[in-house]
Order: sequence, then C-alpha cells, then structure tokens
Amino acid sequence: MLIGVPREIYPGEKRVATVPDVVSKLIKLGFDVQIERGAGELADLSDAAFIEAGASIAADASTLWHGSDIIFKVRPPAPEELSLMRSGQTLIGFIWPAQNPELMQQMAAKNITVLAIDALPRTLSRAQKMDALTSMAGVSGYRAVVEAANAFGRFFNGQITAAGKVPPAKVFIAGAGVAGLAAIGAAASLGAIVRANDTRAEVADQVVSLGGEFVKVDYDEEGSGGGGYAKVMSEGFQSAQRAMYAQQAREVDIIITTALIPGKPAPRLITADMVQSMKPGSVIVDMAAEQGGNCELTEPGRAVVKHGVTIIGYTDLVSRMARQSSTLYGTNLFRLLEELCKTKDGVINVNMQDDAIRGLTVIKDGEITWPAPALAPAAPKPAPKAASAAVEKKGAHGHGSSGPMPASTLALVFGLGALAFWAIGAYAPAAFLGHFTVFVLACFIGYMVVWNVTPALHTPLMSVTNAISSIIVIGALVQILPPEAGTNARPDALIQWLAFAAIVLTAINMFGGFAVTRRMLDMFRK
Repeated sequence: MLIGVPREIYPGEKRVATVPDVVSKLIKLGFDVQIERGAGELADLSDAAFIEAGASIAADASTLWHGSDIIFKVRPPAPEELSLMRSGQTLIGFIWPAQNPELMQQMAAKNITVLAIDALPRTLSRAQKMDALTSMAGVSGYRAVVEAANAFGRFFNGQITAAGKVPPAKVFIAGAGVAGLAAIGAAASLGAIVRANDTRAEVADQVVSLGGEFVKVDYDEEGSGGGGYAKVMSEGFQSAQRAMYAQQAREVDIIITTALIPGKPAPRLITADMVQSMKPGSVIVDMAAEQGGNCELTEPGRAVVKHGVTIIGYTDLVSRMARQSSTLYGTNLFRLLEELCKTKDGVINVNMQDDAIRGLTVIKDGEITWPAPALAPAAPKPAPKAASAAVEKKGAHGHGSSGPMPASTLALVFGLGALAFWAIGAYAPAAFLGHFTVFVLACFIGYMVVWNVTPALHTPLMSVTNAISSIIVIGALVQILPPEAGTNARPDALIQWLAFAAIVLTAINMFGGFAVTRRMLDMFRK
C-alpha cells in the first residue's frame, strides 16, 4: 500500500506528518511512501532527504491524494483536500470529531476510513507510544516557556553581579497536565521559582519532582476526569480557585495557562482584574488560546500588551518547533502503523476488536463509528489484607507450606538446638567455645539486621551493614601484628597472608559501603 504525505495548507502550519528517519522504518514495514513536493520545507526537511530515505516525490497535491491508499495528515482535511479523496482510502491525523460534525459527515460520504489520532484512548498503557496529543503537548509546554522568556526581558535565574542583584523570576503555571509539566521542567531548569496548580491532586508529586511548588486550592474536591483529563469543577471550587489565582497574579512575574476540557471552550481562569493587578512587564502565555483562552484578555494568534502586561495567545506553539514536533508526530504515526500492520507486509488491518484501534477509528468504510464505546474497567486488584488472612488461616490448619510454624514443631527445633549446644559446651575445647560464641552472636545479629528487615529497605541497609561488618579487619590486624616481647610464637606465613588479604578486602568493603550510603543520602537532598 502507498502512504501519501501532503503539504499542510492550514495557515501557519509548518509541521509535516512524517520525516526521513521514519520513512525508512515505514518502508521496512512493507509500505511505499510518497511525499508532496515541498511538504517538509517549513520544517527544514528537504525533498532530497526524503528521496534518500526511500520516498518518492509527488509533483502536486492532486497526484498525491489520488494515488495514495493511506494519507498521513497533521490538520483535519480542508474542503479542497477532501474533494481529492476517493472511496476506500484511509486517512490518519488529527480530526477532532466532536468539534467538526460537518466534516465527519462529509468524510463518511466519501466512503473512506478515518483514524483520528486525537481520539486514541490515552488510559491504555500500550497506547502511549501512539499518543500524539502527549507528544505535541510536551513541545508546546516547552515552547511556551521560551516565548515567555523572550517577552519577559529579564533573567529567569537569580544573579549577583558587580552591578547589583537580580532576583529570580517567579512563574505560575495553571494546569499540570503534560504541557504544564513540560513548562515546569523548562522554567525550573532556567532557574525560575516555579509554582503550579491543578485540579487533580495526584499530580502534586510530579510538580515537586520537576522542581516546582504545588499550590493547593483551599477547597476539597476531586478533579480527575475521564481519559486522563480534568473535569469541570463545582462553583464552590471555582470561587476558591479564582481567589488563589488572584493572589498568584499579584505575586508572580509570568503566568502560563494550559487548562482545557475536551469538547468544551477553555475555562476562564485569569480575569481582566487579575491582569491589571500584575506588575508592569509581567507576561501571560495562554496555551488555550485556540479554544477561546484561559485569560479574559487573550487575543488568539496574537501577542498584545494590556495594562502593562504582555499577553501571548499564539495558536502555533507546536509549529514554532516544526522539525522537533514533526519528528515526534511522525514516530507516533509509525507506531500506529506497527499496530495496524503486524504482518509487516504493507497491508493494514483496522481491527475493531482492538481497544486502541477501535477508539481512534471514527469512520470505518463510510460508516461513522464515533464515539467509541466506553472501555471496560480494569479488574480490581485483590485486597492484600484478605490475601494475608487467607495465608495465615491456611498455615494454621497445616494445609500450606507458608504461615507460622506449629507449636509442636517449634518446640522440637528448640529442643534439638539446646541439645546440640549442650554437647558442644560439654566436649569442645575451651578455646573453641569463645570463637563459637562469637559466631553464634554474629549469625543472630546478621539475621535480625538483614533477613528480618523488609526487602524494600535492603539496598540502603546493606550499604551500612557492609561497612559495620568490616570490624573483621581488627581480627586480621591481630593475626598479622608481630609477637609480643618475650614470646617466640609467630603466626604461620599462610595465616599472615590470609590476614593481609582480609585487611585489603574489608577496607574496600568498609569505604565502599560508606561511599554508597553517602550517595544514597545525597539523592534525598535538594
């Protein structure tokens, strides 16, 4: 089958649906690849690079659309592109079926199959490699920080120079999804003081791990929605959230908003009064501008200055890093083709029994199949307490290999042990008894310190116990030292060499143990 990649005609769109590195992988799957002339120019990808990777070049859009079996697109097809499609083709790209009902009807009338990459069920773990929404959100979050730094006109990190002290910039990020987390990481790496908020409390740890501070709304309500998105919150929560945003607006230098709710206009988080309360020279980057904007004063597609604050409403943040985003997007589509063509023979199979494929198939052979049925909930994990109780009960009745030892067996073991110790004490030499006592105590301490500790603590614990156990070097020193004055006894040469080897090995063990411990402790220091 022939994969066609047309040039994107949407105004300002610089991405292309595949790149030369991905073309060679598609060919290995058995597909032929055709690129429209100049399709990758705006992403700094030449036709020559595509030809070198094994693709052919179509002279114009009409040739490409008519001759291809599968079409890779970034943006939804425009009417003039849709008119070039023929029955039986497969279209793969961003479609946004909820926002484009008329387009869905027009595509269905063409009797084609449409796979909307934006409809992929993101909760499936194996779908992550195909998740173009996540890939593009990561790029846009990073680029938002770059645009903010460009408009801010000051250092992000604090500096002390001969000319004076420069305080670090304070950045507040509203929404800690994929784009928000990418923005947090980028801003923190530049040295800014980063704060973030999200309606989903579970992302707090992720914010902190990236170097940010999670700002909690003083209102208890769970904000997780379906498919990894946030849900619409209650009026009480929104009122408390607005109060928190108003406080942050007065304190910070830069606000980056990322809040979106699928199928609905972007929620208004930053009001005109909040903008007016910000310090002159502050910056707002509204990443939700294309869906109406999170800021009341945002003008989609433009950067404007209002009340002394620069409000950036660019809708092409991803296209401003066209080569990087095209590479990620092309890789996502390649991973999808791997799932559609598991036989690697260049023929796709749209398997509607596959949850991931069913989720993103919005039109199948001219029939609208969107929305996909809800995924079956995952089977609940067995309760650990119930399992433990069952094991204990099983062991108590003597029907299992695990569980506490029966009292009669325990008494027998202790009796045999006591008899063995009595025999050793009665008949062994006095010199042996001293060493044997130390050996028994060492075994007991070793068991209590290592084997009797939960496995989760073994790694940090062993580094300490290895260092402590190196006390054996003292015994080796005693054996290697010269004899006391007035005595002729000298240790055997073999014993001296063994003692020397013990000193070397235990020294390595001792210093290595403390070095490992130090490195572990440094992991928990900021």
